[in-house]
Amino acid sequence: MSRTSRGAFVSVFAALAVVTAGCSGSGVYATTQIPAAATPSSTTPAPSSTSAAPPAACGNPLASFAPTGANPAPGAMPSGSYMAAIRKQGRLIAGVSADTLLLGARNPLNGQIEGFDIEMLKAVSKAIFGDPNKIEFRVITTAQRLPVLEKGVDQGGVDIVARAMTINCARWQKIDFSTQYYLAGQKVLVAKGATVNGQPIKGMEDLKGKRVCAPVGSTSMDKLKTFAGLVPVGSDTHTGCLVLFQQGKVDAITGDDTILAGLAAQDPYAVVVKAPAFTKEPYGLGISQKHPDFVRFVNGVLKQMRTDGAWTAAYDTWLKAALGPAPAPPAAVYGRQS
Repeated sequence: MSRTSRGAFVSVFAALAVVTAGCSGSGVYATTQIPAAATPSSTTPAPSSTSAAPPAACGNPLASFAPTGANPAPGAMPSGSYMAAIRKQGRLIAGVSADTLLLGARNPLNGQIEGFDIEMLKAVSKAIFGDPNKIEFRVITTAQRLPVLEKGVDQGGVDIVARAMTINCARWQKIDFSTQYYLAGQKVLVAKGATVNGQPIKGMEDLKGKRVCAPVGSTSMDKLKTFAGLVPVGSDTHTGCLVLFQQGKVDAITGDDTILAGLAAQDPYAVVVKAPAFTKEPYGLGISQKHPDFVRFVNGVLKQMRTDGAWTAAYDTWLKAALGPAPAPPAAVYGRQS
């Protein structure tokens, strides 16, 4: 995407978000007041749920199922495998965001859902069909990510979710994950020049008494509720949070740096993302626990992307301008047993 078309995309995307919010006071932009967490004994943020000691049954949350040798060629999926079932249904059915700029968002200029998360799905589609575009996108909210994987495709579920989903032990109890494909970190977004008691805002600890938005069902909301004195406000999506922020209904937004970078791109003259990150958010592709063979296959796809330059190309296309030069792709961790 050229700089000109990307700029037009940002402007139109932001306008569409505000118009959509104005059409309805519920649904994807619903606002939910979250009860305040009990006041901890210190103002130091509690440990992130993604870095806390995992249950014994989880082991290393980043460990996934190892690929079984080289993946078969497109069109040669093993009989009886879930990949063969996907090929038979004619497309990969994926749960995604359509309003998370840079990761998964609908380009209003061409109608296509695009972004870094979407590139991961295109690689899986290409490995199964020989065509990166054999994908049916089903737009879901943050809180719907696990439920649509627990359902079968025939019950309105999906084959895979690519929606900035943090790998953690609690989620391993309900779904399976691929190996990590990106490491994000939670930060906070505020208005440029914003102060509290005359002092510039440097981070979450400076926002006591202020309304801070995060999506319901996200690890960002889990972490937000551990900060003493803040007023958590929930929305279905981060774009919903941005609308509330632009309407003056919240004072700040918290979320992964990847997501906040997309929000800042939509309102570059009014908002700023405060560093540093205060959590680690390893992203994985979500897959039903019923299909470990598909997890192994997807891990083979990600392995190939790390080594052939496809991962770095995807990063450079979608994240480099906002987050800087590409790091090394996250190393795969294997060892999980079926």
